[in-house]
Amino acid sequence: MLILLRLLAILLIPVLGYMGLRRLAIRYSLNQRQFNLLLLLSAMLGVIVILIVLGRIPPSFILAPIMVAGTFLLRNLHLLIRLLPLWQMFRKKTHTAYGSSGGNDSSSIRTRFLQMELQHSTGDMDGEVLEGAHRGARLSALDLAALMALVDECRVDNDSLQLLEAYLDRVHPQWRGQSEGQGEAQGQGGTVAEEKMDRATALEILGLTDGATEDEIVLAHRRLMQKMHPDRGGSGYLAKKINAARDFLLGRH
Repeated sequence: MLILLRLLAILLIPVLGYMGLRRLAIRYSLNQRQFNLLLLLSAMLGVIVILIVLGRIPPSFILAPIMVAGTFLLRNLHLLIRLLPLWQMFRKKTHTAYGSSGGNDSSSIRTRFLQMELQHSTGDMDGEVLEGAHRGARLSALDLAALMALVDECRVDNDSLQLLEAYLDRVHPQWRGQSEGQGEAQGQGGTVAEEKMDRATALEILGLTDGATEDEIVLAHRRLMQKMHPDRGGSGYLAKKINAARDFLLGRH
């Protein structure tokens, strides 16, 4: 009976462990790199647990290091607290470097007038003007007057207009008070058909590459929505685009 229970534990531990890790990855929006690291650490711990269940190693093999580590932490807690700001600074710099290296920490949306980049980690937005008087300029390099002129140019394209409005809402929250004829602009924009979603566009919006798994799509969507949801100060237009990209890739369109 004891042997049977041990065999059952050996079979269940990896399966339940993997399912638990998947739930954690979705809940906390872990990227693929973070999930792989967590999976590796969990696999190492799982091997130790299985060996303990089989009686190959004594429980003290894992309890002793935990007790030693706990004692070390208690004795050096004051030092660790002092080092915490340095760790946070290092983590921030590392995260920024990773985001700017072209990894899956960023995604982009392209319209007729704009190529907009979204940083998943910070929610920051910036973009390049593709058409019009400011063609080739970065949005962050334009003052509010130039951006308002760009709004007028974008009125002929609903996607470009709404994308620029989302940028202005985030960077210049008071811009609408300086905009004349805003209601007319929105009315004109609403009559223009929005661009249809395709696979390449959906992958670009979510910052994914072709061959992304369903879990990766869900994680990318959740991570973006944590920054771009209207309830968290994001844009309704961007949230709609992000949802549409997820639905298209998951076959819900």
